[in-house]
Amino acid sequence: MSTPAVEDVAADVAGPQPPAQPSARVRKPRIGRAAAWAFMVAILIVSVFPFWWALRTGLSTNGELFAGEQSLLPVGYTDNNFERVLGTASDEEILESLGRQNTGSFDFLQSLKVSVIVSTAVTVGQVAFSAMAAYAFARLRFRGRDKLFFLFLSGLMVPPIFTLIPNLILVKNLGWLNSYAGIIAPFFFMTPFAVFFLRQFFLGISREVEEAALLDGAGHFRTFFGIIVPISAAPLATLSILTYITAWNEFLWPLVVARDPARQPLTVALGQFTAQQPGTSPDWSGLMAGTLLAALPIIVIFLAFGRKVVDSIGFSGIK
Repeated sequence: MSTPAVEDVAADVAGPQPPAQPSARVRKPRIGRAAAWAFMVAILIVSVFPFWWALRTGLSTNGELFAGEQSLLPVGYTDNNFERVLGTASDEEILESLGRQNTGSFDFLQSLKVSVIVSTAVTVGQVAFSAMAAYAFARLRFRGRDKLFFLFLSGLMVPPIFTLIPNLILVKNLGWLNSYAGIIAPFFFMTPFAVFFLRQFFLGISREVEEAALLDGAGHFRTFFGIIVPISAAPLATLSILTYITAWNEFLWPLVVARDPARQPLTVALGQFTAQQPGTSPDWSGLMAGTLLAALPIIVIFLAFGRKVVDSIGFSGIK
């Protein structure tokens, strides 16, 4: 049994004891963190609201819309607008949705086919040629390489409208008006952004891999297609997605070149769909339904690969 004196000596030897810590620390809410989350939510709402409003309009009847009823939900709910755009609605359903005969129409599936063909061809050609050009600027040594790259990169500062008339004259002289070749040709080869994007990635690849392939007797083409391309799968996929989205949304060039409805992509066909209704109230319901259907493939692609696009851009050194 210890005495009080012994206990005092033991306490002096052990030294002062730290104060007891609470078992659970109560975290105080931070005003800055809450404000950041509120700002992010506000940005999200502002970004998503146009899509919701387009869906709301596409599911409403034109009569209810022009009556002036304001609501966040569809007014006079109907799905006939999507059926009209797809060409599956009957005359009775068109009258129910429009209150009149359908004065404007277009072949949605044909325009969708044109958009898919044009976007796919532009993506394949632009990514392939841009990759080869970027590899040449990053690895091959030739006189005036850096000056040529700077001159090529300066094309980013040239507005596309400046090249519209020269390209149109060239396509007309080649007889490519109202054809797939005429729509695809100006975008099929490399672009300054695509070359710069891939060159940044190629510069980060270790030269030891290429030097080992050259020692084994591989040439530049074999090294590029056998080693560099597999290593660069991520940035090539990212560039493909960005190129496909850009080609899908192109409007001005197809509008000028493709006057034949059978060669008009969805962006041009939707504009012509609205212009076909002079003297009558615009078919906003049908236009919004067609716009949503046209944007759906791009939305799906971006939701599926959006994270990879952001990661690859950051890895390539583009700020």
